Order: sequence, then structure tokens, then C-alpha cells
Amino acid sequence: MASKDTMDAGMGGDVLLSHTSQLDTLINLARTNSLHYLLFGLACCGIELMQTGGPRADLDRFGAVFRASPRQSDFMIVAGTLTYKMAERCKLLYEQMAEPKYVISMGSCANCGGLFQLGYSVCKGVDKMIPVDIYVPGCPPRPEALTEGFLRLQDLVMRERWKDKTRPAAPLGSASGTG
Repeated sequence: MASKDTMDAGMGGDVLLSHTSQLDTLINLARTNSLHYLLFGLACCGIELMQTGGPRADLDRFGAVFRASPRQSDFMIVAGTLTYKMAERCKLLYEQMAEPKYVISMGSCANCGGLFQLGYSVCKGVDKMIPVDIYVPGCPPRPEALTEGFLRLQDLVMRERWKDKTRPAAPLGSASGTG
């Protein structure tokens, strides 16, 4: 009987791999141009977030439309000072989002606590609570900086492979996190 390596070599795996990469490109192109974001403006950066969605910066031209529901959002923009009290709600909203989901941390306060990092109630960065994909620096960052962060998110989505996006299901009997 032939070894597994010899059997796989003649099975046409190269053709299948090229078709799935073309399918990945097609799916990612559609997803890249229709990303919906969840508004989570906490402080002064929220005003810049609203300005970015306005007519001058216009995120709509990239296919990005804001959603008020986490179940309809592809990514979350955390803008402003995150306190521990709001961190619970931030994590809850993140968990309610459908997979695959992304996070943009906008502003110094969301990135590392900013001016208020010495305060006892301020979270030292949103990445302590949820995984962050893109960091937008500034206090507050200009709409152009957030637009650049969004373009970096589009690049990240375009480079993904479909098999890497889906997470394995939790085994039966494991804690699901609901109380």
C-alpha cells in the first residue's frame, strides 16, 4: 500500500487550493466593501467618530454603514475613555457580534488609558477586555486617521482565508459563558 504522501500528491490538491483561494478573494472582496460598524463612542473621540461618518470624511463611500445593533455589525469602533464599569458592557456587545468580528481602538484613551490612565476606574486599554485588530492613535484622532484605520481593516479582511475565519465549535458540556 502506498504512503499517505504519495496518495495525496496525485489527487489534484493544487487545483482545489487555487479554486478556494479564488473563492476567498471573491468573498473577501464582497465583505471588504460592505463592512458595518457598531458605534461605541464613550467620550470626546465619539465626536470625531461622528465626524468620520458625516459628509466630509464619508465612510459610506467605502461601503461602511453604522449599525446600532451588535448582531448586524462586522466590527466595533471603541472611541474614548473606557472605564471598568463600561468595560463589562463593551465585552457583552463584542460577544453578541457575529463571527468574524473585528475591533478598532480609536484614541489614546481607548488604546492605553490616555490622560486618565492613573485613575482607579479607567481601563488601561480596550485590549485588556477584548481583542483589538487596529489601533488609531491620537487625542482625539482626526477623521482622516480613522479612515486610514478603516482602510487597514479592509486590508486585513482581504488577506484572510475562509478556513481561518471560522472558529471551531465548543465541545458539548463546556461552559458557554451564559449564566
